[in-house]
Amino acid sequence: MNVTLRQLKVFEAVARHSSFTLAAEELHLTQPAVSMQVRSLEESAGMALFEKLGRKIYLTEAGREMFTYARSIAHLLDEAEEVLDSLRGVKSGALSVSVATTANYFATRILAGFAGRFSDVSFSLDVTNRETLLRQLDNNERDLVIMGEPPGGIDLVAEPFMENPLVMIAPPDHPLAAEREIPMERFADESFVVREKGSGTRGAIERFFQARGMQLVTGMELGSNEAIKQAVAAGLGLGIASIHTLELELETGRLALLDVADFPIRRNWYIVHREGKRLSPVAQAFRRFVLAEAEGYVALPAGVLSA
Repeated sequence: MNVTLRQLKVFEAVARHSSFTLAAEELHLTQPAVSMQVRSLEESAGMALFEKLGRKIYLTEAGREMFTYARSIAHLLDEAEEVLDSLRGVKSGALSVSVATTANYFATRILAGFAGRFSDVSFSLDVTNRETLLRQLDNNERDLVIMGEPPGGIDLVAEPFMENPLVMIAPPDHPLAAEREIPMERFADESFVVREKGSGTRGAIERFFQARGMQLVTGMELGSNEAIKQAVAAGLGLGIASIHTLELELETGRLALLDVADFPIRRNWYIVHREGKRLSPVAQAFRRFVLAEAEGYVALPAGVLSA
């Protein structure tokens, strides 16, 4: 199959946007020029890569396969360019990082610290849910990912760099806020405000309760940490959240940590990439920075982790 890099680049843009017009705008080409490149690629492949239904275009089965290879080739070319830049002594580059929504409370500080040392590096930060993080890892879409416990079944390199304790929270005037060493049995009938199913925090909480022969009573499911904190503060239920999401609420007294036996739930934060991925010099530098210095960019009220 005789394929040019230009054809693959144009095809990848059309497939990503599901639009010849948007691809032409991105690539600064005319729409007929984009159509010609895609048509030439289809002739080389001997199969249609797109089909038009109504006013929309869709990838065919062959198109979906070609899209996977086109993205992989684009990533490899980007890596090659950064490696060659490094060999030429260039200190700039691009870094794409995705972080779990819970990690965003400290991830921006880490990126700011790294940017202070590598001022010519450009950054792309995506804050998203666990499902999207796993899809991005599976498709090798980002340089590095910061997340909680990585799943099995995907070939990943996952390195822990900081503890991520899950603590129980309540309104400051809750009757249990003044008690110490509260046994877990006291929470058998308590209602909890929790994240949606599929979230890493939700899974860790459910496993914690199941290991103690208890059923987690969920009164409300919410899609963000901010919504959970507001619901708990309003008295709609107890909550269990990462300590790293609670800095402001603990400083201002809007929420209280409950002193619960067996708590906190011990977890870690991980910096993750696909196994076999060749990290660019910039990505390697960021990985080393996170492993060595991330904890210095997390601010919590004094003594809170020992509560």
